[in-house]
Amino acid sequence: MKPIVFLLFAIANSFLVNAQSENFVGSYTRILGTTKGDHTIKYNLELFNDGTFEFHSYNKLLNGIPQERNFYGKGTWTVTKNIIHFHSTAEKDFDEKYTLDFNNSTARFDYKNKTIFRFYKSKISWMERIELKKE
Repeated sequence: MKPIVFLLFAIANSFLVNAQSENFVGSYTRILGTTKGDHTIKYNLELFNDGTFEFHSYNKLLNGIPQERNFYGKGTWTVTKNIIHFHSTAEKDFDEKYTLDFNNSTARFDYKNKTIFRFYKSKISWMERIELKKE
């Protein structure tokens, strides 16, 4: 009897975790810039069904050197109590293109506005408090 109860509990729990993760899957973006278009910062985060993510940051600064820069990151994500935890491993998530380390980064939806997704902890200093909007 105990193995059957345990099996049913495990199956129910896996459906609950999968359903909870489904709420987070999608595209999140933020575009900042001037009305002249001489300064632009774009953030794009994609959370995929398989528990992986990709992040892209594009910066265009008229007086910057260089004027345009791209930053990329990727890895896996998990959900615990509506908090998303990001993980990157050196063996498969870093190369010449993907250089951002998302290890120990966490984010969650805003309590008042559920379309706003906010990073509140990250090794990447400029990622903390970044707000992205779900598309």
